Amino acid sequence: MSTPAHGGGGVVAWWRSSLRLRVIVATMLLGTTVTTLIGTVLFAQVAEGLVHQAVSAATVDAAQEVRNAQERFDAVPRSDDTSLNATTNEIVGQITPADQSLRRTVLTRSLDNDRDAKITTLASSDLDLDDIPTALAEALRDDPSNQQVMVTDVNLATSDRPVPSVIVGSRVDISRAGPHDLYLIYPMAREQATLDLIRQWFALGGLALLGLMGAVAWVATSMVAGPVGHAARVSQQMALGHLDERLPVRGSDELDQLAMSFNTMADSIQSQIQQLETLSMLQQRFVSDVSHELRTPLTTIRMAGEVLHASRDDFTGPVARSAELLHEELDRFEDLLTELLEISRYDSGAADLEIDRIDLAGVVRQVLSALSALVDHSGSDVRLSLPEGPVVIEMDQRRVSRILRNVIANALDHGEGSPVEICLATSDDAVAVTVRDHGVGLTAEQASMVFDRFWRGDPARNRTTGGTGLGLAISLEDARLHGGYLQVAGRPGEGAAFRLTLPRSQASPISAEPGPVPLDPARDLEVPPVLTEPVTTGAEERP
Repeated sequence: MSTPAHGGGGVVAWWRSSLRLRVIVATMLLGTTVTTLIGTVLFAQVAEGLVHQAVSAATVDAAQEVRNAQERFDAVPRSDDTSLNATTNEIVGQITPADQSLRRTVLTRSLDNDRDAKITTLASSDLDLDDIPTALAEALRDDPSNQQVMVTDVNLATSDRPVPSVIVGSRVDISRAGPHDLYLIYPMAREQATLDLIRQWFALGGLALLGLMGAVAWVATSMVAGPVGHAARVSQQMALGHLDERLPVRGSDELDQLAMSFNTMADSIQSQIQQLETLSMLQQRFVSDVSHELRTPLTTIRMAGEVLHASRDDFTGPVARSAELLHEELDRFEDLLTELLEISRYDSGAADLEIDRIDLAGVVRQVLSALSALVDHSGSDVRLSLPEGPVVIEMDQRRVSRILRNVIANALDHGEGSPVEICLATSDDAVAVTVRDHGVGLTAEQASMVFDRFWRGDPARNRTTGGTGLGLAISLEDARLHGGYLQVAGRPGEGAAFRLTLPRSQASPISAEPGPVPLDPARDLEVPPVLTEPVTTGAEERP
């Protein structure tokens, strides 16, 4: 188990990442709750039993002592108050045991006694008369023929804390003095000591039980969390490409069955990946070989086509038109071969960058100048929004020019003569070029497929550029190779916007993927760019 990090965040992270910790803590909490409930119930039952036993013994003993005392009081001859007090004190002393821990005695005048003769209240020396509850005296007044019992705390001089005691009150009748209340107090010191001992053992037993639960939870989670953690580590290694990793199988229990199933799944995945890699390599090799092998016959066909195209004026009308179509399709065929070779390089991972520090604004102008014939043919006004100064970044000029050429040609082809806006915006670590047209637009579903190879939004629609269907797919790979992004957004009937986002330096990649592409290119990168006034670029005015 890893050591938890310091601080609240480290504890929370440790809690979330450790199944063993959660199981042990949950087991300890549940064990504490159950142990506390059971201990409380058992302790209450034991305490109730001890009190009941002490009350029963006290009432029996008190009844006997009260009978003895009443017999002695009945045998006292009539005498004056002094003799009566002395005799009463002697009788109370006879029923008071020598061991004061067993019983204390209090004799006091009853609440309803109105005799003239009075006997001084008698009590054990270490007893506070205020501890005799008034409610007990009132109960004796209301029911003098029966014992009245109460359990309460009594302050004794021999103890530094109140001692739970059983107080049994009874009525005795003293000659000439009338009814008096005789209270026999039975301290439950032994019972209290027993409860204290039981409480200590309950606490020790509860702690030992919690420790045992924690140990059991540790062992149980180790038996489960260990294999699960090993499976997690093997899964991570497989995710990193180490497909030969497997889980050990030592028995036939549930975890071993899980390990066998995992290994079977891993074998199947490895086999399928190897098959896919083999198929991918064969496909890449096939595309590369076909592209290379077609160049030789293509060269021969082009030479023958050039001869036919140069002599088309000598042919009849249909033959001359065929020579022109052959010449145009040979150009498209050669472009297709070139792009197939480029795609095969990306598929095989052989593509690389030739980085230079170049002004991106100048590259935009160069690409637009190279597409001047297409601009004239489309009839669209190209409006540039560029920073006043140069925007120098690290890039492969050939690949970035190809990206811009593809997205600008796409905008001109689908703009249907509407204006095309090209905006270059900057931030501290990135630059973005947005190409916005106002043509047929894109749906969300079409936008998700626009970079697929050979995909066309509307196959029945006439195209003016005669593209190969691979331009945007290659452009997306070019952008990724730079550590950038090529994104698209659009709405049907309102046009589409392509945004190319590139890092300023290859050593400082873009920290996060830019948000959705706005159809307003001036809000690109979500920073206010420093822009010049838009310039209309048409047939008569091009950079």
